[in-house]
Amino acid sequence: MPPTFSGLEILQHKDYKELFTIHFIKSDCFTKMVGKLKQNLLVACLVVSSVTIFYLGRHAMECHHRIEERSQVNRLDTARPTLSTNHDQSTNKTSIYNKDMPLIFIGGVPRSGTTLMRAMLDAHPDIRCGEETRVIPRILAMKQLWSRSSKEKIRLDEAGVTDEVLDSAMQAFLLEIIVKHGEPATYLCNKDPFALKSLTYLAKIFPNAKFILMIRDGRASVHSMISRKVTIAGFDLNSYRDCLTKWNRAIDTMYSQCMEAGFDKCMPVHYEQLVLHPERWMKTLLKFLNIPWSKAVLHHEEMIGKAGGVSLSKVERSTDQVIKPVNVEALSKWVGKIPSDVLRDMPVIAPMLAKLGYDPYANPPNYGKPDQKVLENTKRIALKRTCEGYLRQDCSSVKGLMEIILRGL
Repeated sequence: MPPTFSGLEILQHKDYKELFTIHFIKSDCFTKMVGKLKQNLLVACLVVSSVTIFYLGRHAMECHHRIEERSQVNRLDTARPTLSTNHDQSTNKTSIYNKDMPLIFIGGVPRSGTTLMRAMLDAHPDIRCGEETRVIPRILAMKQLWSRSSKEKIRLDEAGVTDEVLDSAMQAFLLEIIVKHGEPATYLCNKDPFALKSLTYLAKIFPNAKFILMIRDGRASVHSMISRKVTIAGFDLNSYRDCLTKWNRAIDTMYSQCMEAGFDKCMPVHYEQLVLHPERWMKTLLKFLNIPWSKAVLHHEEMIGKAGGVSLSKVERSTDQVIKPVNVEALSKWVGKIPSDVLRDMPVIAPMLAKLGYDPYANPPNYGKPDQKVLENTKRIALKRTCEGYLRQDCSSVKGLMEIILRGL
């Protein structure tokens, strides 16, 4: 039977002391081993953390560089010309337009032949002008007001709306209107008569644009706006004197800017010479615009309402005139219509007449001899009007004959 011991005897037993000593030593070794293991784990964690931090930092630097590159690209895109696109469904092509394209601007005092000019250019297969936008001269006038007011200029600059910001916005706005309000074309033009009051500014923001300034005898322009009741802001249609004074001021502003721009940028075209010698002047004009010649510009009336041809507005007052071929009917309609006191003071009221080559005392004036084709057009229009008058009277004796004549015109 194995011996039994009390608890005190066990503690005093030598074998237990040895066992306890061995156990203590082993426990100390275990503690040291655990401590070493913890130390190793701590070092490993530090290494893993360092590597993680290194790669995270490297990734962050790469992201920063990419953001910087994108910012530089965005800044470059901002500095680049304003772009606008237009899709031609007929050819399934998208054209890109920008401020450096050779835009064409047609302007002048209203009733000076601007609609005829744009209709003749619209007949060209590579050119699209379209109707008056009406908004372009208004936004340009607002820009002029901001520029003229020193207080407004300071306020805009303080708000960060600098000239550069405004110019970029104007480019984008004007391009969007010009590009999107009509069909796509190789050459785009805009016809808003008073837009050329801002010719200098337009030449600045569209460096490759060219300008056509339509000039007409002020007496004829004013008589046309008064007799046809064409409302123009600031013009008193009850006064020839007032309208001629306003005409003089407006054409002076535009002509001065045209001359300042230079003949390589702006071409003055006298309405009278255009209708007397259309082929000569249209060839000169297309050469100025660096656009190939097309005989279609001499027959704009045949292209009205056709795809890629001449689109006319129902509300523009010149529409009923440009549907006819080029003729000289309107050249001297003003003769005998202007009050005598206004005629007497004409050199003082409208000094620009003489500057532009018109004789302020000539009544009627001698504008020149028309080309044979223009003379034929004018006679044909007069004969057609006479025939239509007979038909409206329903004269049975001549009705059949008139219908035959009309079919032959």
